[in-house]
Amino acid sequence: MAPKKLEENSKYAHLDLDGDGIVDDEEMAMERSILEMEELRSHMENDDKKQDAQRHMAWFALFGMLLYPFAVVLAEWVGLVKASAILGDMAPTYFVSVAAIVAAFYAKEVLGKK
Repeated sequence: MAPKKLEENSKYAHLDLDGDGIVDDEEMAMERSILEMEELRSHMENDDKKQDAQRHMAWFALFGMLLYPFAVVLAEWVGLVKASAILGDMAPTYFVSVAAIVAAFYAKEVLGKK
């Protein structure tokens, strides 16, 4: 059986790497491997963006944890006694929540490396 020739202006013409007008199995395999590589690269880029977002969240939470006591002191200094009392009452819950976020991030990092 003779190989099938491509029609003129075929949408598959880009697969004909040697320009003979026939797309053989080797050329199809090459295109498939290129597509698989592009998909893998895209997946890796998405994972990298996800890891960056998680890292930024952990750092933001850490800075918030460090700046929280300054907010209490600042509220007291400005004369907002009720605000400083409310911030002081919220502190235990806030610190436990932020510590959980940061701990989860670092636990994921450690488990991901194993």
